[in-house]
Amino acid sequence: MGWGLWCNVSFLDTLNRLPEGKSPLLGKFEALLEPAGPEALERMAQHSMQATRRHFGRTMRLFAPIYVSNECVNNCAYCGFSRDNPILRVTLTVEQVVAEARHLAAEGFRHILLVAGEHPKFVSNGYLEECIRAIKGFIPTVAIEVGPMEAPEYERMVAAGAEGLVVYQETYQRAPYAMLHTAGPKKDFDWRLACPERGYAGGFRRIGIGALFGLAPWRDEALALAAHLEWLQRHCWMASYTVAMPRMRPAAGGFVPGFGFTDVQFVQLICAFRICFPQVGIILSTREPAALRDAILPLGITSMSAGSHTEPGGYTGVGKDDLHLTKKGRRVELDEKSSGACATGQFDIADERTPREIEDLLKNLGLDPVWKDWDKAILTP
Repeated sequence: MGWGLWCNVSFLDTLNRLPEGKSPLLGKFEALLEPAGPEALERMAQHSMQATRRHFGRTMRLFAPIYVSNECVNNCAYCGFSRDNPILRVTLTVEQVVAEARHLAAEGFRHILLVAGEHPKFVSNGYLEECIRAIKGFIPTVAIEVGPMEAPEYERMVAAGAEGLVVYQETYQRAPYAMLHTAGPKKDFDWRLACPERGYAGGFRRIGIGALFGLAPWRDEALALAAHLEWLQRHCWMASYTVAMPRMRPAAGGFVPGFGFTDVQFVQLICAFRICFPQVGIILSTREPAALRDAILPLGITSMSAGSHTEPGGYTGVGKDDLHLTKKGRRVELDEKSSGACATGQFDIADERTPREIEDLLKNLGLDPVWKDWDKAILTP
């Protein structure tokens, strides 16, 4: 059951007033992003770490993505799944999704993120609901990261058992957005921007937002992301929120980001979010290299992926018998199938350590790995 429509305003009005129309909190956030020397950054890091311990203790939530499909009708210059990339594609059957989920459950995971490209023909007609219902019995926390939907569609996902929605705007800057998204429904900037609001109306109790850093100047992107987070907390307050700042990784198509975002700036941004939004979860993915992840985990991170694969069937090898190409979103059979071929991933991961290695790392850092933090029994009278 959804939360219902709560107001007739949208974040778009706030975004259009940036950077001049800032709240006091956003003014503080922007100031924390100004160039700073080592001493100032060290003070930020200490403040960030203290705030994290105060609100989250030493817990670290672990999750893993399952890519159920790499079919897509969008042309996005930076994405490996982009419609015109000549990649090997597949949509897993529900049974194959269950096989992937059982593999991850055996590794310890109880938080799964179902990820799919945006293709109404392949990922539609109840498919996602079936996937959610099929794994919900042994995966208590299921989230989705798929093409934007209407609120009633989100209600169906929640009814099937999903409790989390993840949607990244990619870039909050209109000009780069238009240049990077040249075909498909993702071209509509405003439609995507309002996705978290529709997800909230559909009843999701956890909502994750983010931007893909490297597509626009990082400080502009960060300010817009923070403004979105502040707006959602104010207007959609019954849900909890996480924020992510994924950086560009090599992917099919060979896209080269036009804007730099250094490790130091990345750390500064994490600390700024933690200082200004002390109770918001911060996500760290396997996009980042192992050494950097090790260094920044204690500073403000509250949730991280481990042992990830970004290709459908990547954990167990399922789906290889149905590999194909697409042309303008339409299926094209392969002339010859190779026994060693597998579906193409969305991007290359940087940290390839196993879940057990990540668990050991966290314990060595004095952090507590959390494989499960939710069970339906909590709601049982």
